Amino acid sequence: MIETALLLVIVICIIALALAALLARNLLSQDEGTQKMREVSDAIKVGAEAFIKRQYSTIAIIAIILAVLIFVVYYITGQQALAVDTAFSYIIGSACSAIAGVVAMSIAVRTNIRTAAAAQHSDGKALDFSFRGGAISGLIITSMSLLGVSLTYIVLGANPQTTPFVILGFGFGASFVALFAQLGGGIYTKAADVGADLVGKVEAGIPEDDVRNPAVVADLVGDNVGDCAGRGADLFESTAAENIGAMILGVALFPVFGVNGVLFPIVMCALGLLASMIGILTVKGKDGADPMDAMNRGYYITAIISAVFLFFGVQWLLGSATGWMYFFYAGLVGIVLSVCFLRVTLYYTDHHYRPVKEIADASETGAATNIITGFSVGLETTAVPAILIGISLLLSYWFGSMTGVENGGLYGTAVATVGMLMVCAYVLAMDTFGPIADNAGGIVEMSGAPEEVRKRMDSLDAAGNTTKALTKGYAIGSASLAVFLLFNAYMADIAKLTSKAFDVVNLASVPVFVGALLGAMLVFLFASLAIRAVSKTAQSVIEAVRIQFKDSAIMAGTKKPDYAAVIDITTQGALRNMILPGILVIGFPIIIGVTMKHEALAGFLMVATITGILLALILNNSGGAWDNAKKFVESGAHGGKGSEAHKAAVIGDTLGDPFKDTAGPSLHVLIKLLATLTLVLAPLFI
Repeated sequence: MIETALLLVIVICIIALALAALLARNLLSQDEGTQKMREVSDAIKVGAEAFIKRQYSTIAIIAIILAVLIFVVYYITGQQALAVDTAFSYIIGSACSAIAGVVAMSIAVRTNIRTAAAAQHSDGKALDFSFRGGAISGLIITSMSLLGVSLTYIVLGANPQTTPFVILGFGFGASFVALFAQLGGGIYTKAADVGADLVGKVEAGIPEDDVRNPAVVADLVGDNVGDCAGRGADLFESTAAENIGAMILGVALFPVFGVNGVLFPIVMCALGLLASMIGILTVKGKDGADPMDAMNRGYYITAIISAVFLFFGVQWLLGSATGWMYFFYAGLVGIVLSVCFLRVTLYYTDHHYRPVKEIADASETGAATNIITGFSVGLETTAVPAILIGISLLLSYWFGSMTGVENGGLYGTAVATVGMLMVCAYVLAMDTFGPIADNAGGIVEMSGAPEEVRKRMDSLDAAGNTTKALTKGYAIGSASLAVFLLFNAYMADIAKLTSKAFDVVNLASVPVFVGALLGAMLVFLFASLAIRAVSKTAQSVIEAVRIQFKDSAIMAGTKKPDYAAVIDITTQGALRNMILPGILVIGFPIIIGVTMKHEALAGFLMVATITGILLALILNNSGGAWDNAKKFVESGAHGGKGSEAHKAAVIGDTLGDPFKDTAGPSLHVLIKLLATLTLVLAPLFI
């Protein structure tokens, strides 16, 4: 018999999918603009779909090899009964994660043209359409994640004491696909962006998204395959992996809460999905108003309703503990942390505040001072988030301990993670809104729309840049809580496999110290390979664009550039260069675990996690600050477009591109992939 809690999750997911279908039906019935707009949109759509097809074909081959490896590991370690189930859940997780990325991209490439068309008449309508496009993605992806975990749990037996350990494969599969989707998409989007900016803006002196630039369509395609497909897969695996980790910790409390403690995470995320639906429906654009006002209002409504649902959910499922209210307080810590991370990220990446203004000021004296100031801002951004994460873990652990439940402290951190995840669907809506608005702005520019239409889209595009930066902050904040959760789940799994307590990792032990050192090294090496991949691919793009710019007819606007040639170069470069860093991340921890065993691997995982969080903060926020410093100068500050300060700001922004859109977001997935990998292959490391 299926538990009532599971039925509630399934029902809420079906409601969310129905709402997404209604929004999609309404959106797709809207005007698609002028013939020129449709031509640009069609080129973006064809390029994005071609890349995704080739990318996921490559990922599928590696995924099948890993599925066989998982089966063999469980079979040779004497766990034949789990071999098929774990490999099966891994394949399902991989497939669902891939579908999540494709859905996000498919919605985006159909929304951008309708947003551009709406901007011809109303900036409020343009906001409505672009945000609804993001909302459709957010609702579908979050629903798929919850349904995937719930249905896999049911299919594999629904035993609350054993099944959570089996469905680990689902989380690993989701993380595996998300890494390659984020990495490959990130390489593509930033290589195209760097090529388009350096040759177009700096060398040729033509505007952004100028129709004469052969790389501009590839750049717009990149918004979809990187920011939409990549981030869609990223947040899909975040929800899946973190829920499964919390369910494993719930197994330890089975004597206290029974099945309720195991199902609590997915029930709360489902209630958060319901809260997100309400928040999404409150967002309404107004002509002349700041688009961020409407989206911020919707976010705060979602957070408040999530807190209310959290109270009743804790009372229902965890109310058997006399101190159950403390679990509610732990969940509030997670919700508050999500708000704090968004505000801190806004401070460091918005032009209204000191950090971005300092970078813009430094642009007056050249590119070197712009870069020095921007990098110092990136380093500074680690301080407040690290303190916030530390306070959140300490508070949630303390609240959990105050419940009087044995192991309640660790479960309190799980509840905090769940609290932060409750707003995931709304955050994903804001995130996908960004590239949709960016694409729509490109379509408006390339189709030669009137100046007033471009101004409407500039406002929306600026809001999109802000939401993309904010959601990266949310992603790393949720990842930081999640990996602590998954680390403890790994230790619980090892204790289960060895039948011995494993609650201390001795860093004074030589193998453990070496494992920890190599964990930190892996993070930097991975980031290096990701950034280098952008550089290599961008060099090919730059050479191709320079060759076409030698054609005077193209520069005169009388001949159409060969957009397809640049798209093909970028696609080949991205797919070729994503393989090595991806294989490194999968192979290296296996070597550590096999040669130095589970405790050394625990040290590896612990330090790689800490290093990954801090480096991701540096890369995400410095890149976002450089980007918005450039846009601040382009708005008229420090001489505006074409000034020496603008040229310096463009160089800084170009440096920040692979930081914030390739290496940084990929690190979010990396640290969770390491955790799920060690969990799934734990029998190999005993």
